[in-house]
Amino acid sequence: MQHQTSDTLRYPIGDFVHGQEFSGPETQQHIATLAELPVKLTRLVGKWGDDRLDTPYRPDGWTVRQLVHHMADSHMNAYVRTKLALTEDNPTISPYEEGEWAKLPDSRLDVAPSLVILHNLHLRWVAILEALAEPELERTYFHPASEKTFPIRQVIALYAWHGEHHYQHAYRLAERNGWE
Repeated sequence: MQHQTSDTLRYPIGDFVHGQEFSGPETQQHIATLAELPVKLTRLVGKWGDDRLDTPYRPDGWTVRQLVHHMADSHMNAYVRTKLALTEDNPTISPYEEGEWAKLPDSRLDVAPSLVILHNLHLRWVAILEALAEPELERTYFHPASEKTFPIRQVIALYAWHGEHHYQHAYRLAERNGWE
């Protein structure tokens, strides 16, 4: 097994670079990535037992169980933010403390409810995203914690990255431990 640094374990596909420009075909690929995520994630962790689900993906990191619940929480927020950006002029969204959310009692539940949420949420989100015209992809929301404005096109890229980022946490943990 190759030695992995803390950064490699924390950012297995690298960090997301904010402010990038994305072409139409790149955006379509990001949407396809969002569409595929729930099935891919369910295939990986859907039948894992508590021993695997309660294993941290890295030292001092969340467990796989927390990762799955976090993905549902995070993507629900992104979905709502997308709808706000499409229906209001540059709305200010509400940030949330993801680390604190990961400590709440629902983060100790089985992962099945969050996998179902992700599946159904992504069906709805992707239906919206696939229907957007170019001007709609440039609609924005304002994030007060980062003091940045985010166009929907960048949000799509960010959450395509986010899903793969956390998928790789679980996938590489399974690889390192020889889980099939």
